[in-house]
Amino acid sequence: MPSTRTFALLGVAGLALGALALPSAASAATAGLVRVDQVGYLPGDTKQAYLMVQSPVSDVSFDVVDSAGHTVLSGKVNGTSRGVWNTQYKAVYPITFTGLHATGTYHIKVSGGATGSSPDFRIADPASLYRKAIADGVAFYQVQRDGPDVIAGQTGRKPAHLNDAKASVYATPNFEPDSDVITDAALKKVGGPVNVLGGWFDAGDYLKFTHTTAFGDAILFATERALGSAAPSTLDAEAHFGEKWLDQMWDAQHKTLYLQVGIGSGNSAGTFNGDHDIWRLPEADDADDDPADTFAAVHRPVFLAADPGKKISPNLVGRVSAAFALGAQVDAAAGNTAKALSEYGQATTLYAMAATASPPAPLVTALPNAFYPEDTWRDDMEFGATELALASQALGRNASGYLSDAAGFARGYLANDTGDTFNLYDTSALAHADLIKALAAAGNPNVGISRAALVADLKRQVKTGADRAARDVFHAGGIYNDFDVDSHTFGLLTTQALYKKASGDGSFDNFATQQRDWLFGGNAWGVSFMVGEGSNFPQCMQHQVDNIAPGRAVGAVVNGPNNVSNFEGGLGDYQDGMVKCPKGGADPYHQFSTVDSRFVDDVRSWQTDEPALDMTGSAILGLALQRELCS
Repeated sequence: MPSTRTFALLGVAGLALGALALPSAASAATAGLVRVDQVGYLPGDTKQAYLMVQSPVSDVSFDVVDSAGHTVLSGKVNGTSRGVWNTQYKAVYPITFTGLHATGTYHIKVSGGATGSSPDFRIADPASLYRKAIADGVAFYQVQRDGPDVIAGQTGRKPAHLNDAKASVYATPNFEPDSDVITDAALKKVGGPVNVLGGWFDAGDYLKFTHTTAFGDAILFATERALGSAAPSTLDAEAHFGEKWLDQMWDAQHKTLYLQVGIGSGNSAGTFNGDHDIWRLPEADDADDDPADTFAAVHRPVFLAADPGKKISPNLVGRVSAAFALGAQVDAAAGNTAKALSEYGQATTLYAMAATASPPAPLVTALPNAFYPEDTWRDDMEFGATELALASQALGRNASGYLSDAAGFARGYLANDTGDTFNLYDTSALAHADLIKALAAAGNPNVGISRAALVADLKRQVKTGADRAARDVFHAGGIYNDFDVDSHTFGLLTTQALYKKASGDGSFDNFATQQRDWLFGGNAWGVSFMVGEGSNFPQCMQHQVDNIAPGRAVGAVVNGPNNVSNFEGGLGDYQDGMVKCPKGGADPYHQFSTVDSRFVDDVRSWQTDEPALDMTGSAILGLALQRELCS
């Protein structure tokens, strides 16, 4: 469920690296843990696993064993620890097996001063390595579908929230400080009915946000554009499904953008509930006759991004315009000109409504704003203007105005907003890379920003992660003592691919491999943070459908490790209707916690174990662009 999720650029994730010399001899073999990328590696990758032990060891050997039980590669484990992980695991040794090139399924065994065995992993060509994870990410978006056009899939989804077709619009409510609890005695109706049927649930709950949907939809279209004929067969339909809902949320005739559907919590008086107050399958809402659940279930409220006809928060305008314009590019390339022109029209009319002269403070994202606090908008406007320029070029329209705008917003971003990397809150990497392409297609006109400046900022973003990874025990480029480490880390894969394509610089290739490794199990917890990828992934997500329905929400990406301070109040009680998971409330990953970072696989753990559109979308695009580099 939405929470305050921000990215702290500064700060150290995990414990600092230090060279830890080995003792002269080990008195007995020590049981160790071998962490590896459970999805696998490309034949040409620099390949590294990690041996975690509770005390320093020496004279450790490793064997790579194939699926038939044959040893195909042997060597010595590096004799110098990358550092202390926590008070229980005081040494982490790298295992380098780059010499393994043949495709197949393998595992690593260590012997000598330490013993242990890794999960299975593959060596595979790019198509085989990336195909399943990308397709599974799209499948998660299918799980998130709302309305009548659901796809049953593995979770047996059924139509839900059909009353969204005739929803009422309400005034923005008042909230308790730092809370989603409403202080008003009642919601004030100001309009409707409006059709907000369909769309995607944002996360483990059933709220729908224009802000996150636009990011997710833009990512799906960008992925389709990048992969072309190699895209999953489900991708085009899913991208257009999300766009259809955005089309409903933007009423061009009345110059009105709707912000969200649903409320998180009810009011402090307890007279009505919110979405987060009940745990159920979504189809149950249509038959919920409890008067207290009216706004939570059967008649969900709709809220405005701005008053009708008034200028709209530019972060919203930029990303929604970008989603429409990316759809126009994809449809123009497919020969569907009529559809492309319609999408282009939606993008241009919304783009003109951006409140760039006086952006609201705070920027509008969700209700309450603390669900998704954002403080940059120039990246989104650069994104929107850039994609409109590319769409204009694809449709034979004049792109010069949008190119000039995009350049201006890029200059503003570089002067005021640098510090983050690609994720829900910073879309500049994709905007920069596409602006480079749009300017080149226009003959590189003088618009006040150079290709070199855009490439340099892409490099700055990659280097931010690479510098951090060089210091980290497991080469993590993200910050795993704050929210959104998985989304940011997949975002680093996106940005490295965009930078390499723009510059030809392959010096960060190994860094990208390290990030993929960390995400898919080469981390202290030994967890692949994308459900269904690898052999050990979250089993108890905070996701109502995944928790209650049969089957799994395969392809979901969870938040990942988070700051221990977020657990100071414990995990809380189980809500009525929750399937207790894990049984008995066990916490097998507690032994891998540090003084400031913790991962908990528990249905109550919104802090680490809730998936969302933006997290999974970041994975889809990051993996797709890495695959594209290999084509």
